[in-house]
Amino acid sequence: MTTVEAKNLSENLDKYLADVIKSNGVIKVKTKDGNAVIMSAEDYSGLIETVYIMGGSLTHSEINESRKEPLNQGNLYNSSEQW
Repeated sequence: MTTVEAKNLSENLDKYLADVIKSNGVIKVKTKDGNAVIMSAEDYSGLIETVYIMGGSLTHSEINESRKEPLNQGNLYNSSEQW
């Protein structure tokens, strides 16, 4: 994660934004009032989707149940399956 002062960010905003988008990195912006984070829209969407999926109680129970199943007895993905 890159950390930058707000003043430096504003002077080089185009460069920092291009770097974040290309590298899927994160920039921590330090200000006198606190810190902020800049990330690509793609990463933000992925983060929000993960939070949504993991927020469901059914998802948690399914994951916990699957952890009990030995790996050598698990079902493999079959490309002919209907999802």
